Amino acid sequence: MTSLDPAASAVPAAAGPDPRRWLVLATVAIAQLMVVLDATIVNIALPSAQAELGFSDNDRQWVVTAYALAFGSLLLLGGRLSDLLGRRRTFLVGLVGFAVASALGGAAPTFEILVAARALQGVFAAVLAPSALAVLTTTFTDPSERGRAFGVFGAIAGVGGAVGLLLGGFLTQNLDWRWNLYVNLFFAAVALVAGLVLLPRSAGTRQHLDVPGVLLGSGGLFLLVYGFSQAEPQGWDSAWTWGPLAVSVVLLVGFVRRQRRAPVPVLPLSILTDRDRAGSFSGVFVAGLGMLGVSLFLTYYLQTTMGYDPMRTGVAFLPMVLAIVVTAQVSTNVTLPRFGPKALVPVGLTVGAVAMAWFSRLDVDSTYAGGVLPGLLMLGVAMGCTMPPSIQTATVGVERRYAGAASAMVQTSQQVGGAVGTAVLNTLATTAATAYVADHQPASPDVAAQAAVHSYDVAFGWSAGIFLLGAVLTFALFRTRAARAAMPTAPAAVAGAVAAH
Repeated sequence: MTSLDPAASAVPAAAGPDPRRWLVLATVAIAQLMVVLDATIVNIALPSAQAELGFSDNDRQWVVTAYALAFGSLLLLGGRLSDLLGRRRTFLVGLVGFAVASALGGAAPTFEILVAARALQGVFAAVLAPSALAVLTTTFTDPSERGRAFGVFGAIAGVGGAVGLLLGGFLTQNLDWRWNLYVNLFFAAVALVAGLVLLPRSAGTRQHLDVPGVLLGSGGLFLLVYGFSQAEPQGWDSAWTWGPLAVSVVLLVGFVRRQRRAPVPVLPLSILTDRDRAGSFSGVFVAGLGMLGVSLFLTYYLQTTMGYDPMRTGVAFLPMVLAIVVTAQVSTNVTLPRFGPKALVPVGLTVGAVAMAWFSRLDVDSTYAGGVLPGLLMLGVAMGCTMPPSIQTATVGVERRYAGAASAMVQTSQQVGGAVGTAVLNTLATTAATAYVADHQPASPDVAAQAAVHSYDVAFGWSAGIFLLGAVLTFALFRTRAARAAMPTAPAAVAGAVAAH
């Protein structure tokens, strides 16, 4: 079982901090950016790829879904392998595998090979992402330095999707859609060389892998993501949607029961039952859902309604990126140590709700400066207040041998949040557009344009409600200052990092 004592995860004081720890942070940040932006960078390239490879609109979703299915379902396995085999080893294997899969996708001569490459990217992303966060968790143990490091990591987790849109727009418009995959080779090469030089060797732990637990957990997550991915093309009443979702519930319940009695669990349940970590995972889940809503529907709005090209669309997201970067550093270094996550994360999600409510007022005549920009700035502040504190709180106090498992849960929360958001918000938007056209017959180009904007507004409105629910949930879950002070063990590491609440 995991310990809630941060001292259990700390490097012995005599060893002192790693003098190369900031270079390690840069290495981990490059790998994390590569993984996160790959969820959106290919989206902008899809029209060009479809024109060259000749696949249908119905098949197009699999270029995105293949990555999400493999990534989301294998994260728990990837995190456990990080603990068992050593973080350095799995980090480097994940980098090399991701680069090879990216090269295969960039050179894909057919649609089938492109989808296979995207799935392979997801497999190695599931190995790489938990290892990267686990390296960060075990490298930075000083509370003040930990805050700065997690501010950088959390900012990347928040801005990766927007950076993917910007970079994808530039590459598609100025080079070729295949460079949206080839660009990963440069990221991976830099991180690989740095990782070989900087990352300390770790032997892992001599424990057996809980194969039944892996099969139950990975199978349940696979069917969960798959079921939601089928909601839009198949409909919620289709057996291809509710069937996988129902089976996923059965498998995940079986996974929890297995973890309660397994000698060496894949995911120690104390990671989930700790209230602060549960609040953190909830915050990451809602934030992942919210970023999906913005990157998807606001991209549609900017390109189809405002007529932006891919490059200009990416540039339009830059103010949000800057707001996330600045807010992330302030939140983890100033406000989190002083007020704790119970104040910071719910406030961030509430600001996110306001941002989504603002976006829900967009119409066909809205301007960027008066309509889009204020919402982007508010959402940047919201993500900066939510993601870095949640990620830091989720991983503090976990035993070193379970750092990979805790890191995997952070990534899983974000990925599942995105999958749920894609399905639910797309369905709501599609239904709203259809109803709008039906109510405004005879249809005309103007009606079609207004129906599209109305559908985005509906999706943003529901997102605002989800953010508010997330704010209430996280406020209820995170411990108060008094509750943490009353805990049997309240070491200085916690007090310095997150326990000022």
